[in-house]
Amino acid sequence: MTRSPPDPTPNSRRRAVRVEVGHDARSYVSDGQRVTLVPLTIKRRQNRKLLIPPTPESAAATAGGLDAPMIKTLGKAFYWKRLIDEGVYPTTADLARALKLEPGWAAEVLRMTMLAPDIVEAIFEGRQPRHLNLHTLRGRQDLLPRDWGEQRRLLGFPSA
Repeated sequence: MTRSPPDPTPNSRRRAVRVEVGHDARSYVSDGQRVTLVPLTIKRRQNRKLLIPPTPESAAATAGGLDAPMIKTLGKAFYWKRLIDEGVYPTTADLARALKLEPGWAAEVLRMTMLAPDIVEAIFEGRQPRHLNLHTLRGRQDLLPRDWGEQRRLLGFPSA
């Protein structure tokens, strides 16, 4: 991850973080944990952070299935999970309260971090099945199973 150079203006709160990922470094294992890099640009807009997905030009290079809302939501989910893991917020309810969100919605988004790594990677690369979008993923009546093989079967991915 690289940070943009310091802004010459005196407002030090304005920062942009650009996540640059090579073709071979999208996903790797570090200290026994699988790490998946999210190809998003994070920019500050006043008091908010804006998640900017890859450009449509780069989407044309893939299968054409980049789903910007799903990529943004997955990016938020992994960012929020990191905040909870690092102890910035002890619970999902505290995170939701601090971000002025509905606790149920925050928990629903955080559940997306339990998707199989290859499913997350396929979504970031635009290789998900045509029927899979944010609405179908979040609008499920029953929870997704924790078993990754079962997730692949239910969401229409080939088994690994």
